[in-house]
Amino acid sequence: MPWRLLKFGLSEHHPEPRMFTRHDSLKPSYDVVIIGAGGHGLAAAYYLARDHGITNVCVLEQGYLGGGNTGRNTTIIRSNYLTPEGVKFYDASIQLWQDLSQDFNLNLFYSRRGHFTLAHTDATLRTCRWRAEVNKHYGIESEVVGPEAVKKAAPSIDLNCGGHAPILGALYHAPGAVARHDAVAWGYGRGADLRGVEIHQRTEVLGIALAGGKVTGVQTSRGYIATGKVLCAVAGSTPRLLDMVGLRSPIYVHPLQAMVSEPLKPWLDPILVSGSLHVYISQSARGELIMGASLDPYEVQSTRSTLDFAEGLSSHMLDLFPFLSNVKVMRQWAGMADMTPDYAPIMGKTPIEGFYLDGGWGTWGFKATPICGKTMASTVAHDQDHDLITGFSLARFGRFELTGEKGAASVGH
Repeated sequence: MPWRLLKFGLSEHHPEPRMFTRHDSLKPSYDVVIIGAGGHGLAAAYYLARDHGITNVCVLEQGYLGGGNTGRNTTIIRSNYLTPEGVKFYDASIQLWQDLSQDFNLNLFYSRRGHFTLAHTDATLRTCRWRAEVNKHYGIESEVVGPEAVKKAAPSIDLNCGGHAPILGALYHAPGAVARHDAVAWGYGRGADLRGVEIHQRTEVLGIALAGGKVTGVQTSRGYIATGKVLCAVAGSTPRLLDMVGLRSPIYVHPLQAMVSEPLKPWLDPILVSGSLHVYISQSARGELIMGASLDPYEVQSTRSTLDFAEGLSSHMLDLFPFLSNVKVMRQWAGMADMTPDYAPIMGKTPIEGFYLDGGWGTWGFKATPICGKTMASTVAHDQDHDLITGFSLARFGRFELTGEKGAASVGH
């Protein structure tokens, strides 16, 4: 390292500012308390302060910032969903993604790659055509392509998949992209912090106080906070928080695992997803192959990794890319996916006045981070569900008006 650079780094005259302000104590009250310092909670705090001028906001996190599902996903961004509600919502998110690095003055490594949903059966190909038509109706760049287009985009792929499941075509979604997940949390967190929002890490919520069906405060491991508005954005811990206010939901929690390989020279530009093989893959800016599969079949609130997952995913990866047989797996991890019966999130107001819910994201929450923060901030600020999230209300389950996204979200990504 050059001596002058080392002197600069160690100099007291040029200290690097802290990413976030450290607050030693909680204030007695806040206008809004957000539970969960992941991407969604921090984004909501950011837009509350930036767009609505509400800065007396407290974000509570029982662990560390971005340490939940925000830091445990595979960073795929897309909008090629199946329902009108989903397509419009995720397309609005992609529009926000494109300018986030400039908004934060922070490199998020946002990279548009193109997204292929591989079809191995006639039934899957029909679903791809269905999704393509819905996408085109709303101005989304999606089209069904043949195996030759997949081979051109990923020359190393085995179109026969070892003879087990030949690729018949794919849904190609040009806006498909990836970004650095932890940088997204840091960017939203720093932006909210600079605008006066307080972020309190290692602060567990122990209870939510109610009076007459209204939120009145939050009991934490560091004391009591008075507030009239609470936003719950805690992913796999959602059922536990709902119990505190006496609400039920159809959410069930499954582990979702992923793993990365050792770094390789860049060879895979697009994002590839196979619902039949239950695998998805992209290559990071560092050269690692980021790989994931479907949900674990058992319901448990745990982030443990399993050998069974690594073996099964590796087998399917070799069906697609046989030449990877000597590549080493560097690490694997798991997150807790809060699944809903219709594979769509639960957002907006609840029967408890002042209690707002952002949950049920299952395997598709990262890509929604910007638009989720923006719509939930509007909902909290005006106490009225934003137009883009009316199809995701908790009340839809009581009315049996489900938003069926399983055809576009049945693989964990």
